[in-house]
Amino acid sequence: MSIVVAYSPDVYGRAALEHGARLAQAEDEQLVLVNATKGESYVDKRYATEDDVAELVGQWTAAGVRVDVRRDLVSDVAEAVLAAVEETSARLVVVGVRRRTPVGKALLGSVAQRLILDAECPVLAVKPAR
Repeated sequence: MSIVVAYSPDVYGRAALEHGARLAQAEDEQLVLVNATKGESYVDKRYATEDDVAELVGQWTAAGVRVDVRRDLVSDVAEAVLAAVEETSARLVVVGVRRRTPVGKALLGSVAQRLILDAECPVLAVKPAR
C-alpha cells in the first residue's frame, strides 16, 4: 500500500508533503509524490523543478521513507493523482487546500475537490501552519 501526495512547490503542497511523508514514515509505507502540470503556460508555478524534487526525495529517503515521484504533463491533474492512487493501491491521498472565492470556485476546477469526491480511498485535506 502507499500514501499519495498531490504536491505543488508552495506552502499548500509542502503541508501536504509533510503530513503524507510523516504518515508514510510511521507506517513504513511508500510515499507517492504526484506533481503534474497541464503545460498550458511556459511557467507553471505548481510544477516543481527537478532540483526541488531531488532535494525532497533526498530529504525523505534519508529519513527512511521510500519515495516514488511522478512528474508528468497531463490533460487533467486530478486524474493523474487518481491514476497514481489506483496504480499503487493507495490507502490515503493527502492534498493541501487553499481558500477560494465563490467566483473562483465557480470558474476554476479544484483538484482538491475532485480528489475528495472521486478518490476510492480516504483523502486528508491539510492546511499550512499559520
